[in-house]
Amino acid sequence: MSNKYCWVWNIKPECVDEYCKLHGNPWPSIMEAHSKAGMYDYSIFRNGNQFIYTFNCDRDPEEAFAEVCADPEVIKWNAITSQMIDVDIEGGAVDAAVNYLPEIFRLD
Repeated sequence: MSNKYCWVWNIKPECVDEYCKLHGNPWPSIMEAHSKAGMYDYSIFRNGNQFIYTFNCDRDPEEAFAEVCADPEVIKWNAITSQMIDVDIEGGAVDAAVNYLPEIFRLD
């Protein structure tokens, strides 16, 4: 099983600048929650209003993401950023909107 994961979200065009600003200076507690859940080498790439998220995780990514999303500070962060995502988020759960893309090639 690969330990590299990726997904893509579109951000509402009117929210792109604010989304970039928030992610340019993320809360330290958010970073810590991701690290504690086992996520590392996490990057976000931008292509217009499309954002590509990649990260490594040595455990099940859905379990790790669920742990991250249960953190009280992440809940506050997601309350802000989830309004910017151009997708219907089931019950407001950001992790429910993640569709992991399969890795088909890697040059190590």
